[in-house]
Amino acid sequence: MPKPCSLDLRERVLDAVETDASHREAAERFEVSASSAVKRMQRWHETGSVAAKPTGGSISPLEKHADCLLALIAEQPDLTLDEIVAAMRKRRMAGSRSAAWRLFVRHGISFKKVCGRRSKSGPTWPARAGIGCASKACLTRRGWCSSMKPQPQPTWYGFEAAADAVSG
Repeated sequence: MPKPCSLDLRERVLDAVETDASHREAAERFEVSASSAVKRMQRWHETGSVAAKPTGGSISPLEKHADCLLALIAEQPDLTLDEIVAAMRKRRMAGSRSAAWRLFVRHGISFKKVCGRRSKSGPTWPARAGIGCASKACLTRRGWCSSMKPQPQPTWYGFEAAADAVSG
Protein backbone atom coordinates (compact mmCIF):
# COMPACT_ATOMS: atom_id res chain seq x y z
CA MET A 1 0.00 0.00 0.00
CA PRO A 2 1.43 3.42 -0.90
CA LYS A 3 2.35 5.94 1.74
CA PRO A 4 -0.16 8.75 2.35
CA CYS A 5 0.57 12.20 0.96
CA SER A 6 2.17 14.74 3.26
CA LEU A 7 0.00 17.03 5.37
CA ASP A 8 1.53 20.06 3.61
CA LEU A 9 0.41 18.79 0.18
CA ARG A 10 -3.06 18.02 1.51
CA GLU A 11 -3.42 21.55 2.89
CA ARG A 12 -2.20 23.12 -0.39
CA VAL A 13 -4.80 21.15 -2.39
CA LEU A 14 -7.49 22.22 0.10
CA ASP A 15 -6.44 25.89 -0.16
CA ALA A 16 -6.46 25.73 -3.97
CA VAL A 17 -9.99 24.27 -4.04
CA GLU A 18 -11.23 26.86 -1.54
CA THR A 19 -9.78 29.72 -3.64
CA ASP A 20 -12.12 29.04 -6.57
CA ALA A 21 -10.17 26.26 -8.32
CA SER A 22 -12.00 23.10 -9.29
CA HIS A 23 -11.01 19.75 -7.86
CA ARG A 24 -9.49 18.73 -11.20
CA GLU A 25 -7.50 21.97 -11.59
CA ALA A 26 -6.09 21.68 -8.06
CA ALA A 27 -5.24 18.02 -8.64
CA GLU A 28 -3.40 18.79 -11.89
CA ARG A 29 -1.49 21.67 -10.31
CA PHE A 30 -0.20 19.50 -7.43
CA GLU A 31 0.07 16.30 -9.50
CA VAL A 32 -2.39 14.20 -7.52
CA SER A 33 -5.50 12.38 -8.73
CA ALA A 34 -8.80 14.23 -8.96
CA SER A 35 -10.49 11.60 -6.78
CA SER A 36 -7.97 12.21 -3.98
CA ALA A 37 -8.73 15.95 -4.12
CA VAL A 38 -12.46 15.18 -3.88
CA LYS A 39 -11.91 12.76 -0.97
CA ARG A 40 -9.77 15.30 0.90
CA MET A 41 -12.49 17.91 0.55
CA GLN A 42 -15.12 15.43 1.79
CA ARG A 43 -12.92 14.57 4.78
CA TRP A 44 -12.43 18.29 5.50
CA HIS A 45 -16.21 18.90 5.54
CA GLU A 46 -16.93 15.80 7.68
CA THR A 47 -14.14 16.01 10.27
CA GLY A 48 -12.50 19.40 9.87
CA SER A 49 -9.14 17.72 9.21
CA VAL A 50 -7.24 16.73 6.10
CA ALA A 51 -4.76 14.50 7.96
CA ALA A 52 -4.42 10.89 6.85
CA LYS A 53 -6.43 8.25 8.67
CA PRO A 54 -4.43 5.98 10.93
CA THR A 55 -3.31 2.70 9.34
CA GLY A 56 -2.91 -0.79 10.75
CA GLY A 57 -3.88 -1.77 14.26
CA SER A 58 -6.31 -4.56 13.52
CA ILE A 59 -7.68 -6.44 16.52
CA SER A 60 -8.01 -10.21 16.64
CA PRO A 61 -11.55 -11.59 17.04
CA LEU A 62 -10.15 -13.81 19.81
CA GLU A 63 -9.34 -10.76 21.97
CA LYS A 64 -12.95 -10.64 23.19
CA HIS A 65 -12.48 -14.23 24.46
CA ALA A 66 -9.01 -13.59 25.89
CA ASP A 67 -10.14 -13.69 29.53
CA CYS A 68 -11.81 -17.07 29.05
CA LEU A 69 -8.81 -18.55 27.21
CA LEU A 70 -6.31 -17.19 29.74
CA ALA A 71 -8.41 -18.64 32.57
CA LEU A 72 -8.39 -22.00 30.76
CA ILE A 73 -4.59 -21.91 30.63
CA ALA A 74 -4.40 -20.89 34.30
CA GLU A 75 -6.51 -23.93 35.26
CA GLN A 76 -4.63 -26.40 33.06
CA PRO A 77 -1.17 -25.05 32.18
CA ASP A 78 -0.10 -28.23 30.34
CA LEU A 79 -2.68 -27.97 27.54
CA THR A 80 -1.43 -28.08 23.99
CA LEU A 81 -2.61 -25.69 21.30
CA ASP A 82 -4.68 -28.45 19.69
CA GLU A 83 -6.46 -29.09 23.01
CA ILE A 84 -7.11 -25.37 23.40
CA VAL A 85 -8.61 -25.21 19.89
CA ALA A 86 -10.83 -28.20 20.76
CA ALA A 87 -12.00 -26.35 23.89
CA MET A 88 -12.66 -23.27 21.75
CA ARG A 89 -14.83 -25.34 19.40
CA LYS A 90 -16.84 -26.71 22.33
CA ARG A 91 -17.52 -23.15 23.48
CA ARG A 92 -18.31 -22.10 19.87
CA MET A 93 -15.43 -19.63 19.64
CA ALA A 94 -14.24 -18.98 16.11
CA GLY A 95 -10.49 -19.17 15.60
CA SER A 96 -7.64 -21.32 14.40
CA ARG A 97 -4.59 -22.87 15.98
CA SER A 98 -2.34 -20.07 14.71
CA ALA A 99 -4.76 -17.37 15.89
CA ALA A 100 -4.76 -18.91 19.38
CA TRP A 101 -0.96 -19.09 19.33
CA ARG A 102 -0.68 -15.39 18.36
CA LEU A 103 -3.14 -14.48 21.14
CA PHE A 104 -1.05 -16.28 23.75
CA VAL A 105 2.19 -14.74 22.43
CA ARG A 106 0.65 -11.27 22.79
CA HIS A 107 -0.20 -12.12 26.40
CA GLY A 108 3.27 -13.54 27.15
CA ILE A 109 2.39 -17.24 27.30
CA SER A 110 4.55 -19.82 25.52
CA PHE A 111 4.03 -23.52 24.89
CA LYS A 112 7.52 -24.93 25.32
CA LYS A 113 7.80 -28.44 26.62
CA VAL A 114 9.99 -28.93 29.66
CA CYS A 115 12.47 -31.72 28.99
CA GLY A 116 13.31 -34.18 31.71
CA ARG A 117 16.81 -35.37 32.48
CA ARG A 118 18.38 -37.12 29.51
CA SER A 119 19.49 -40.69 29.75
CA LYS A 120 23.24 -41.13 29.42
CA SER A 121 23.00 -44.68 28.11
CA GLY A 122 19.86 -44.52 25.93
CA PRO A 123 19.64 -43.09 22.42
CA THR A 124 18.54 -39.48 22.15
CA TRP A 125 15.98 -40.26 19.45
CA PRO A 126 14.72 -43.83 20.00
CA ALA A 127 12.75 -43.94 16.76
CA ARG A 128 15.86 -43.06 14.73
CA ALA A 129 18.45 -45.04 16.69
CA GLY A 130 19.02 -47.71 14.04
CA ILE A 131 19.02 -45.50 10.96
CA GLY A 132 22.73 -44.64 11.02
CA CYS A 133 23.85 -48.25 10.49
CA ALA A 134 21.55 -48.98 7.56
CA SER A 135 22.08 -45.66 5.81
CA LYS A 136 25.86 -45.99 5.73
CA ALA A 137 25.94 -49.62 4.54
CA CYS A 138 26.59 -48.48 0.98
CA LEU A 139 29.82 -46.75 2.05
CA THR A 140 31.47 -50.00 3.20
CA ARG A 141 32.84 -52.24 0.46
CA ARG A 142 31.91 -55.89 0.48
CA GLY A 143 34.33 -57.97 2.47
CA TRP A 144 35.42 -54.99 4.53
CA CYS A 145 34.29 -54.65 8.07
CA SER A 146 33.38 -51.41 9.75
CA SER A 147 34.19 -52.71 13.24
CA MET A 148 37.50 -52.15 15.00
CA LYS A 149 38.34 -55.87 15.14
CA PRO A 150 41.10 -56.67 12.63
CA GLN A 151 40.06 -58.88 9.76
CA PRO A 152 42.19 -61.63 8.16
CA GLN A 153 44.49 -60.48 5.38
CA PRO A 154 43.29 -61.31 1.87
CA THR A 155 45.27 -63.90 0.00
CA TRP A 156 46.72 -62.80 -3.28
CA TYR A 157 47.15 -65.56 -5.80
CA GLY A 158 50.51 -65.49 -7.41
CA PHE A 159 51.89 -63.15 -4.75
CA GLU A 160 53.63 -65.94 -2.85
CA ALA A 161 55.23 -67.28 -6.05
CA ALA A 162 56.53 -63.84 -7.00
CA ALA A 163 57.88 -63.31 -3.49
CA ASP A 164 59.60 -66.68 -3.58
CA ALA A 165 61.20 -65.89 -6.96
CA VAL A 166 62.57 -62.58 -5.71
CA SER A 167 63.89 -63.99 -2.45
CA GLY A 168 65.07 -67.23 -3.93
